[in-house]
Amino acid sequence: MAEIKITAANFQEEVLKSDIPVVLDFWAAWCGPCNMMNPIIEELAAKYDGKVKVGKINVDEEGALAAQFGVTGIPFFALIKNGGLINSCVGYRPKADIEELFK
Repeated sequence: MAEIKITAANFQEEVLKSDIPVVLDFWAAWCGPCNMMNPIIEELAAKYDGKVKVGKINVDEEGALAAQFGVTGIPFFALIKNGGLINSCVGYRPKADIEELFK
């Protein structure tokens, strides 16, 4: 499954009501570290297809969602399970660190 664009309109259905864990990737097009993380996120989304959903949230378009998660720096990754925040991390991370969110 490819990454899903998450917006305020689909957040409840795609994230809070998801029957599998969701890794949210808060990003922006102008963010260098975000762009460096994109291939890693795409690879992990494919590897964990069906086990973990990956949602991409553009902070420039969805400021309210970013504020809801207290995002002050990007890239920001959040693991949501059963509608609740389980773990999060901010900034560029090695693939192994990000993969821990998927496990």
